[in-house]
Amino acid sequence: MLLVVTYSQAARTTLRNICRTHEEAVVRRLGRAALFEETELAAFLALRLREKHDGDVQIEQTTPFNEFAAVPDSVREAAEAYEARESPATPYSKFATGTDHPSAAEMRDREL
Repeated sequence: MLLVVTYSQAARTTLRNICRTHEEAVVRRLGRAALFEETELAAFLALRLREKHDGDVQIEQTTPFNEFAAVPDSVREAAEAYEARESPATPYSKFATGTDHPSAAEMRDREL
């Protein structure tokens, strides 16, 4: 997919108009940004937007997030256990203490 992010009011207006006119190319509209299908039409629309608004438009090619390939089992298991906790008000740092789950500090320093 193509992620198009706008950084000015004029660029946002043009993005909104493109999304309305070419709904078949849009996967999702996110306010200042949009996800486009990875097609030549979508690339044309994104490049046209950047040509018109220059540095106020950023285009990135994205790949879908595969949690099973990108995330270690320990992190996925910690997320599942944390969401199933008895007290919803318990912060993660307190929840993880004394368990095999990684701490927030450990996860913060590790890249996927």
